[in-house]
Amino acid sequence: MKFFDLDKWHEIYFALRKNPLRTFFTAFGVFWGIFMLMIMMGAGEGLYNGASSDLGDMSTNSVFMWTRRTTMPYKGFPRGRFFRFNNSDTKALVDNIPEIKYIAPRLQGWDRNGNNNVIRGERTGGFNIQGDYPEINLIDPMNITQGRFINYNDINELRKVAVIGQRVFEELFDPDEDPIGEYIQIQGVYFKVIGLFQSRRSDQQAEHENQAIYMPFTTLQKVYNYGDMVGWYSITAKDDIHVEVVENKAKELLRQRHSVHPDDDRAVGSFNLDKEWSKMTNLFGGIRGLVWIVGIGTLLAGVIGVSNIMLIVVKERTKEIGVQRAIGATPFNIITQIIFESVLLTAIAGYFGLALGVGLLELLNYGLTSSGADSSMFTNPEVDFNKAMLALFILVISGIFAGMIPARRAINIKPIDALRDEN
Repeated sequence: MKFFDLDKWHEIYFALRKNPLRTFFTAFGVFWGIFMLMIMMGAGEGLYNGASSDLGDMSTNSVFMWTRRTTMPYKGFPRGRFFRFNNSDTKALVDNIPEIKYIAPRLQGWDRNGNNNVIRGERTGGFNIQGDYPEINLIDPMNITQGRFINYNDINELRKVAVIGQRVFEELFDPDEDPIGEYIQIQGVYFKVIGLFQSRRSDQQAEHENQAIYMPFTTLQKVYNYGDMVGWYSITAKDDIHVEVVENKAKELLRQRHSVHPDDDRAVGSFNLDKEWSKMTNLFGGIRGLVWIVGIGTLLAGVIGVSNIMLIVVKERTKEIGVQRAIGATPFNIITQIIFESVLLTAIAGYFGLALGVGLLELLNYGLTSSGADSSMFTNPEVDFNKAMLALFILVISGIFAGMIPARRAINIKPIDALRDEN
């Protein structure tokens, strides 16, 4: 049977058109199956994108460490002792743990708490003040929209410079002002603005970050009498190393340096982002698997419907098939005709289901974007092109198998019996 045999395609067309209501409902089962698969896949990706956007571009192979009270006495020190990290801890971590890629000692100056801690002219505001190293913008990047971020010249020379968030700019400056080179007063000390940044996140954390002011870590220590204290560490492991390795080594080293019992697991607190990220990706991996199971099951239900209808069609066309066999049609001709009908029905229904599903997701995405609603939990619902094509391919293959049983029944009909059939 030639693929572009126009007469055969006319036969298929008129066979499907003969009972339009039956054809419609048969096709609708396939249409609905792939339509729901697209919707579920897109919704799953929307949830995943929303969860991912909460992290911005933060390195997921990171760990954050801070001090807490000890829970075990050790070397004459009582239980419940509090201690602080210091500058020498930073050097020790770098010197003794080669698996570290980036380390950023951090220090919290002041937070907002409803108090105004920043002044510029007649304007005041309460903002989060952070002392940081340049590496923090590699671990948890932000968009520098004007000027620059802190560099090591600022660190080494204890420069009184500051990088302000977008919200800080909006409260302290006029919209058409250039903040770079201007001065702001932080807790009584003047700082020169060298940069303006905007958070890459899309949730409430973005609003929190945009209300921050970053200054050199060493400047915050010196100007505000923090001595050599380090508030906490942000650490990223090298690309081929799990951050858990760095976490365990760092905790062991820090416990040794501060005379903390080796078995006191609570004295050095930590948050392993890699572990949390793995939990989330595993969860969404399970959701994707469930979507495929449910979607393929729905598709198969539609395809089984196609197969059943094709069996009825073959029974109705018993005499026609007998005539074809009698005038020389080979079993291959009969099989291909039945399978082509099945594939055509499933492919057309599947295409419309896929197109409508993807179109609806695009419309939903447009609505979320244009409305300006807070969609941090559900962002950019989409279907990967390769996955959509895979679903359509599976559907076509299923259409072939759906036509196989009716086709085999058709070729098993003897011409003489078919010609006697009264149906």
